[in-house]
Amino acid sequence: MTISESSPRPMLPIGQSARPGRAVEPAESSWPWRRAGLLLSGAAQLLTISAVVGVDPPALTWAVLLLAVAPALLAGLAAAVPARMARLVVPGTGAVLAAGIAGSGRIGLLFVPALAGLAGAAVVLWREQP
Repeated sequence: MTISESSPRPMLPIGQSARPGRAVEPAESSWPWRRAGLLLSGAAQLLTISAVVGVDPPALTWAVLLLAVAPALLAGLAAAVPARMARLVVPGTGAVLAAGIAGSGRIGLLFVPALAGLAGAAVVLWREQP
């Protein structure tokens, strides 16, 4: 074993990779907003599911079932895709949340912070369009 094999690799400046010709992509500025929408949607969805299976469940309408199934999955998709695809997914997720909020009454109010997070993500996504 030689010294060169055991020594650590040299530190590279930010934005450079070990492979020539490939640069590391910068972090998207909309990702924190999309992550916030995901976390808030997931938390509200867990509360909705616990209310549905609880002692005094609300009436099971289409809106309550929509909010019990879809938000965290759609917000997770919005958080995972690249920015150009998120421009399509974020408004769709917001529309699903808005429909569920409008139709479900009290339980829908849990999703208002998630809708605000996705609205912030939508604004940032449209501002950073190429």
